[in-house]
Amino acid sequence: MPPAAAASRASSFTPRPYPGSAPASRRFRGTIGIRTREATIAARPEIRPLAPAAAGDDATVTTLTDLVNEVYAESEKGLWADGAVRTTTRELAGLVRAGEIAVARVDGRIAGCVRVHRIDAGTSEFGLLAADPRHRGVGVGRELVRFAERHAREQGDGRMRLELLMPRDRSHPAKEFLAAWYDRLGYAVVRAGTMEDSHPHLARLLATPCDVLIYEKDLRA
Repeated sequence: MPPAAAASRASSFTPRPYPGSAPASRRFRGTIGIRTREATIAARPEIRPLAPAAAGDDATVTTLTDLVNEVYAESEKGLWADGAVRTTTRELAGLVRAGEIAVARVDGRIAGCVRVHRIDAGTSEFGLLAADPRHRGVGVGRELVRFAERHAREQGDGRMRLELLMPRDRSHPAKEFLAAWYDRLGYAVVRAGTMEDSHPHLARLLATPCDVLIYEKDLRA
């Protein structure tokens, strides 16, 4: 889904010329393993929502913006025209100010983030999901999704939604991996559309034709 400014709902991808990049709800702990050459060290990711006041913390916002753009540049490589990025410091600060950004930390360092916002009564959506490559494969992304789902349940929502950009005429390893990963987490495609229909203002920034897959999960199951 492209990100939105603080006052409006944004869709999952918002690439645009790069001008500028981080923490968000209740504490959540789950053990993950960080592999080193010497041993596997047990670490406990701590996930919290960022306070709206953190929007004025330039260092944190820049760190998170850079992390999101780095992760999406790799996972959406070849899909966007040169110079397009996933988000900006201004957009991310707006989402922090709106109370929609949660951050995962490992040993006090930012290891990932996710945006969670309510679409309507009964449905929440997550996006801007990013895990630091140094922690990838050890559960940070999965725990961020679990956090988002628990946050939605606490609001009384029974459905969680996400959007996945998918190239129309060719396979994309990172997107195929994400599709399979979301399937394992219990998400299923409920609708598909073109970028031209879903996000016409962004379609012109694509380097190749893409569709937008809408996934949902019943949180009451």
